[in-house]
Amino acid sequence: MSDAELALRSTRVITPEGTRAATVTVSAGTITAVLPYDAEVPAGARVEDVGDHVLLPGLIDTHVHVNDPGRTEWEGFWTATRAAAAGGITTLIDMPLNSLPPTTTVEHLRIKRDVARDKAHIDVGFWGGALPDNVKDLRPLHEAGVFGFKAFLSPSGVDEFPHLDQERLAVSLAEIAGFDGLLIVHAEDPHHLAAAPQHGGPRYADFLASRPRDAEDTAIAALIAQARRLDARVHVLHLSSGDALPLIRAARAEGVRLTVETCPHYLTLTAEEVPDGASEFKCCPPIREAANQDLLWEALADGTIDCVVTDHSPSTADLKTADFATAWGGISGLQLSLSAVWTQARRRGHTLEDVVTWMSARTAALAGLDGRKGAIAPGRDADFAVLAPDETFTVDPAGLQHRNRVTAYAGRTLHGVVKSTWLRGRRVFADGEFTPPQGTLLDRPR
Repeated sequence: MSDAELALRSTRVITPEGTRAATVTVSAGTITAVLPYDAEVPAGARVEDVGDHVLLPGLIDTHVHVNDPGRTEWEGFWTATRAAAAGGITTLIDMPLNSLPPTTTVEHLRIKRDVARDKAHIDVGFWGGALPDNVKDLRPLHEAGVFGFKAFLSPSGVDEFPHLDQERLAVSLAEIAGFDGLLIVHAEDPHHLAAAPQHGGPRYADFLASRPRDAEDTAIAALIAQARRLDARVHVLHLSSGDALPLIRAARAEGVRLTVETCPHYLTLTAEEVPDGASEFKCCPPIREAANQDLLWEALADGTIDCVVTDHSPSTADLKTADFATAWGGISGLQLSLSAVWTQARRRGHTLEDVVTWMSARTAALAGLDGRKGAIAPGRDADFAVLAPDETFTVDPAGLQHRNRVTAYAGRTLHGVVKSTWLRGRRVFADGEFTPPQGTLLDRPR
């Protein structure tokens, strides 16, 4: 065995083979071995014993709106990556919109990378964007290292990132399939949205009616049809409609290359509990009813839904008006996602191993990083979170690292306190304190 610089020891280490007492050795930022708990530590290695706290692989969040550059008053790489580190996330992949410029050309990608480089407390990668007029830019962006391409099938909410109609979706998807890239899709059908009642105002019930489940279901069915025809890889973003699950199951059974994510807010919050005027709960697609939430949990359990990601989409507080029609739609969740999901998962009989599967192993696979991240195993990056799973805390917005501390979780008591976060064998967060930025900018694995 090669010389180790660090040995992390815990009575509960989550590995691909299960949870066990172990000593994990690290050299040059890489896990070198997972040894028995009482194994002799290699000479010269620094020992960090975290006792009965759980050592788990750092989480990988593949759906984050950092908004930097251009809308840095909403968020930024410095604050977003600090919040992520405080929540046990060691890798995030930034969405191409809500920044100015959006990541839709190689030059725009360069601008974003230059902004992020010295501000990243964790590792950061980038999605590209698929717009009606940038088909020529898709292959160059792929070759420049983006992890895939984001598209909207309905208006995105920002003018500089228009959506794809079905004709332009077909053209973009054919181009992306030509180099076996990945298209990730906000799937709501614009015609169903336009036909839904649009009352506006503070009542959450009215907002929920304006974003019906059939808008998601119809858009997902159309996406599946295009993916089937082209044998393309597609991923459904932030699934909220349980009614779409039979379509998804049938498509996967016939071999359509389809993956699906959902988000902590869909799994932990319900429409019935959203107060009128409380637009910190607004997102698109919306938080739906408790019975619908049960369907999402069932789909996670049986593997129909692959993974859980935040869709962290912050804004300034003034944009969260009491009118659900005009308020910015997005929920900030980076720092709280692990604890929120674990709180609900344990109530439903799931294990912390399940949460790691949904929020680390499968997100690593989605991004093609599963040869490098997403597990505590030899050869993987030494990215870890140390969690006290039975400790609780009450969410105080003042304690969040997000630039704008508006949160739908305010006042909630959550299980699971992140004690420290490690990036390639270096502790980057512990007990509320951060090191200077040590993150790396990631390219899609070749």
